[in-house]
Amino acid sequence: MPLPQLEVFETTRSADQEVVVTDLASVESTRLAAWEEGYRAGWDDAIAAQSQSGDQLRADLDRNLMALAFTWQEARAHLLGTIEPVMMEIITRVLPALSQETLGPIIIEQLMPMLATAADQPALLHINPAAQEHVEAALSRATGLPYEIVQDPTLDEAQVYLRLDSREVSIDLSRVTTTIIKTVQDFFTLSQENPDG
Repeated sequence: MPLPQLEVFETTRSADQEVVVTDLASVESTRLAAWEEGYRAGWDDAIAAQSQSGDQLRADLDRNLMALAFTWQEARAHLLGTIEPVMMEIITRVLPALSQETLGPIIIEQLMPMLATAADQPALLHINPAAQEHVEAALSRATGLPYEIVQDPTLDEAQVYLRLDSREVSIDLSRVTTTIIKTVQDFFTLSQENPDG
């Protein structure tokens, strides 16, 4: 088999062409400078992309936080709107009944020290006629307390005036009940006026 013939490429140089010879250090320096420039350009692009990504992330986070705050305010307003009638119903029904039930024990608590210093003189209990049954039931459990009941229709069912000699004690659970009801009403009113509160 005959051997393949290889072509010979020769360049002929004319007299006006120059051959540039550079040293190896100069070529390496140029290559290193080009690499540094490319690296710096890539780094700058990465920082710009990172910054743009961070700005987008912050904008998304701000938008989501605003939506979340708005949703929380709506949920809070809805919850308070749902709870308010239930709370007001409980307070307006339970507190007056509770004050009537606790009126007797409170009277005994106030009456005992007054009677300790008096001989056998009875204490005068000024009460509303509607509260007389509850008060007498509580006082009957504390045997031996000298008292007289004076009916006073001008008093509320949860008000009592105890009088013994020159001493007088006023018990007004109606005012306490009214204050609690007003405080709860004010809370719900302020919550509706100031939903951020």
